[in-house]
Amino acid sequence: MPTFRTTDDVTLAFTDEGRGATVVLVHGFTAPATAWVLTVDALLAAGHRVVTFDRRAHGESETPAHGQRMARHGRDLGELLDHLDLTDVTLVGASMGGNTVWAYVDQFGPGRLAGVVVVDQTPKMLNDDSWPHGFYGYDASNAATHFDHGVPQLDGGRTVDRSGPAVARLAERLGGFPAFRDSTAPETLPLLRDHALQDWRDVVRRFPLPLLMLAGRESQVWSCEHAEAAVAGTALGRALVIEDAGHAISIDQPDRFNEVLLDFLGEVATR
Repeated sequence: MPTFRTTDDVTLAFTDEGRGATVVLVHGFTAPATAWVLTVDALLAAGHRVVTFDRRAHGESETPAHGQRMARHGRDLGELLDHLDLTDVTLVGASMGGNTVWAYVDQFGPGRLAGVVVVDQTPKMLNDDSWPHGFYGYDASNAATHFDHGVPQLDGGRTVDRSGPAVARLAERLGGFPAFRDSTAPETLPLLRDHALQDWRDVVRRFPLPLLMLAGRESQVWSCEHAEAAVAGTALGRALVIEDAGHAISIDQPDRFNEVLLDFLGEVATR
């Protein structure tokens, strides 16, 4: 994979394939960019340029002790767009990758963008009286400790066995399972804690371009109602719930996900 150097001296790996309207895929917490491979295949077949990258301390990118916060991850995304001189980009962020997109927009604005797709990521993980769509069981009473040992195990949502065939399909395409990082590692745990405390609702609300918030009907981490609540008041935002899918929509339902994404890209292209 090619690499580039960030302004705080971290080497990040990326891929850049195809020609046409550009889509940048931003993976979730601990996932590698290779987890997007079935979506990359579909986008290339449809005539798009596709960029993926491994965020710091993920995949094949360098693992520094510094910069493990959402603001820096958003800046890394911005520096990648600068490095490749990309414009009219559609950003697609899954899970924490979705809030990495908002961290980018918050710092750099939407000038390089054509649209955004967020895949099963609530803009606010902490539940309170104004927002009941956060991470299950996470509120002010345990905000300081809830993610001290990684992502807590939850009992609800789509079961692992039902996702087995989809995961096997991904592994067959890759020639092995994607190499996820340890969520409790000292270089990733601070990022998780920082991610959990952020509130991106004002950034979402002010976003002026086409926005699609996707939610898995059977998400294991928060209610699917978060997507509709997040786009309330946005200029060009809409929400869609994907049936028979958990949190990892693009893995659980890759064909449906790719269909929805390509439809959205078609809508963006006609604006």
